[in-house]
Amino acid sequence: MELSYRFGFDAAHYFAHFPAGHRNHGVHGHSFQVEVAVRGEADPRTGFIIDFAQLEEACGELRGALDHRVLNEVEGLDKPSLENLCAWIWQRLALRFPSLARVTVRRDSSGQGCVYTGPQ
Repeated sequence: MELSYRFGFDAAHYFAHFPAGHRNHGVHGHSFQVEVAVRGEADPRTGFIIDFAQLEEACGELRGALDHRVLNEVEGLDKPSLENLCAWIWQRLALRFPSLARVTVRRDSSGQGCVYTGPQ
C-alpha cells in the first residue's frame, strides 16, 4: 500500500553548461509539483501507515526551502535538474521516513517529470 502527499512550489533556475542563447542557459522559472509516497501496511491499531501530519510537516519544510527561490542557490542544488531535485528531496526525507517509496517532481505546464525510487 502507498500513501502519498503532494505539494507545489514556484522557483527559478538556470543551467550554465548550456551555451549562451540556449533557452535553458539564462534564469527562467517553473511551477513544480512534488509527490512523495511512503509504502507499508496500515497499523491495525490506528489504520494508518504513518501520521499524515508528520509527512505534511516535512513537506512544508521542503516547500519553504524551495518556493520562490533560485534553486541553484539552495545548498546541494547547484545543478537543479528534475533528477537532482528528486534526489535532493529524497535525501531530506529518507531518514525521517524509512518507508519512503518514491519522489516525483513534475512541471505540468511542459509535460515533464521525473520519478525517483531511491539509490540503486
